[in-house]
Amino acid sequence: MKGRNMTRWRDPAKDPRQEPKSNLITPAGAQRLRGILDHLVRVKRPALSAKVGEAAALGDRSENADYTYNKKELNRVIARIGYLTKRLDELQVVDRLPANTDKVFFGAFVELEGEDGEEIAIRIVGHDEIDTQQRWISVDAPLAKALLGKELDDEVSVKTPGGETTYLITSIHYRTPAR
Repeated sequence: MKGRNMTRWRDPAKDPRQEPKSNLITPAGAQRLRGILDHLVRVKRPALSAKVGEAAALGDRSENADYTYNKKELNRVIARIGYLTKRLDELQVVDRLPANTDKVFFGAFVELEGEDGEEIAIRIVGHDEIDTQQRWISVDAPLAKALLGKELDDEVSVKTPGGETTYLITSIHYRTPAR
C-alpha cells in the first residue's frame, strides 16, 4: 500500500499529534493490523533476537555496531507489538452497514464536487487506516466531521490552509463489510 503505509509507526506517547481520537476500524483494516502484528511476532522479533544473540556472542558489545543496531531495532519491534496489541483491544470493528445508507457515516465512499468543479472521491475510515493514495481519510479529519450525517446534494464547508472550501455531495455509497 502506498501513501500512508500502515507499517510506519510513531509512538503516540512521544508525538501526541498522532494520538488516535476514535476507536473505529473497518474489518479489512483490523485484519491488516492483525497481519502486521502477526508478522512482527512470528518473523521480525525472532529474526532480530537471533541477530542480537549472534552479535552478543562476538564479545565486546560497546563497539559492536551490529549488536547496537539490532538491539535498537528489536526494542522498536517490541514497542510496536505492545502498541498494536493494546490498540487492537481498544478498536471497535464496524462490520455492518449503517441503518440509513442515504447519509454519510463511517465507512462511506463519498464523491464531492468543489467550488471550482473539481471532483474528488474519499472514504471515511478509522485513524489506523488512513491512506492518501486511495484518499481514505480519518473519521476525525475536519472534512469527515463536516460530512458525517449529511445527505446527497448537501453542501459542506471546511476550513483549509487556503481558506474555507465548500463541497457538494454528489454520491454516497457503501460496500458490504467482509466478515
